[in-house]
Amino acid sequence: MNASFALALAGLISAGAVLAVQAPINGALARHAGDATFAACINFLVGFLVMGCVVVVRGAWPATGFLASAPSWAWVGGALGGFYITMMVTMIPITGAQTAAMAGILGQLATAMVLDHYGAFGLPVQPITWQRIVGLIMVASGVLMSRS
Repeated sequence: MNASFALALAGLISAGAVLAVQAPINGALARHAGDATFAACINFLVGFLVMGCVVVVRGAWPATGFLASAPSWAWVGGALGGFYITMMVTMIPITGAQTAAMAGILGQLATAMVLDHYGAFGLPVQPITWQRIVGLIMVASGVLMSRS
C-alpha cells in the first residue's frame, strides 16, 4: 500500500467517524427542534455557512459557466444528503447509533458495488466479484448481529 492510498483510507475512515458522531448530534437537535426534517435543514444551513467560509478563504471559485456545464443529475446530491440526514435522525432512536451506522454502510456498499459495476456517473468500471459479494454479506451479517 503506497502512502497516498494509506492517506486516502485514513481520510475516509475519519469521514466515517464524523458521520457516526454527526447522526446522534443531529438527533439531539431534532429532539430539541421537535422535527427531524427541520433538524436536517439546520444541518445543511450550518454546513453551507461553514463550507461557504472555506470557499472564500481558499478562493476556490468555480470557472464561469459551471452551472450550465454540469449534468442535471449532478445537482441531486444535496437532496440525497437531506434524505440521509433525515433517515439517520429519525431511525437512530429506534435502532441505536451502531446499527444505524452499519445499516447505512450496508446501503452504501451495495449501491456502490452496482455503481462500480456499471461505471455509473463516470466511475471506472469495477466488476462485481465473489470477494465483494462475500464482503457485503459479512457487513449484512454485522448489521443483524449488532441487534443481538
